[in-house]
Amino acid sequence: MDCVLECHLLLPGCMSLKEKRSLIKPLIHRLQRDFRISVAEIALQDNLGQAVIGCALIGTDKVYLERQMQMIVDFIEKYWKDIQL
Repeated sequence: MDCVLECHLLLPGCMSLKEKRSLIKPLIHRLQRDFRISVAEIALQDNLGQAVIGCALIGTDKVYLERQMQMIVDFIEKYWKDIQL
């Protein structure tokens, strides 16, 4: 069984692609490290004010997978104040 989460992110005040990368890359690495999931920026790479990241988990317990995805959403909202989900 697999579970996929698509996160649409708003990056207010982001003025360059370099600044955007400085916000998105640490988030992706932290999610990979803390939640042991596959994560990638999947859309809007050239848009300064927005990004879309995709998260994927594979497992046998649907409830566990859905709980993990909700924990990811909560984590982004709590610890990444520069990004609006």
